[in-house]
Parts: sequence; structure tokens; C-alpha cells
Amino acid sequence: MTPRYTKWRKSTRSDDGNCVEVANALDGTIGVRDSKDVTGPILEFHLAPWSAFAGALRAGAFSR
Repeated sequence: MTPRYTKWRKSTRSDDGNCVEVANALDGTIGVRDSKDVTGPILEFHLAPWSAFAGALRAGAFSR
């Protein structure tokens, strides 16, 4: 069963059309989807790996 996600949100830094949205489920799972295809697939992550990924993004680990 797919967790129910609530309060989808996207970055305030997102531009027109190149965005992902994230939301939390009650079981702690993080959902990620394409903001242009809200009925499309949802990638699901456990909290610890998602937090590590988001922290690495904030630290600039993936900067160009």
C-alpha cells in the first residue's frame, strides 16, 4: 500500500517547470514527485537517507 502524502511542497528556489515536490507520510516516508506530473509516479525514501541527501545538497556536495 502506498503511504498517503500530505502537504506537497517545492523549493522556493524552483523555476518555471523544473521542479520536484516533496511530502511526508504518516509513517515517516518521504515522497518525491515531478511537479509537472502530479498524478505520475512517486519516489519513496526512508527518513535517514533522505536527510543525508538533503544535507549534502545544502552543503554543496552536488554543485556544478
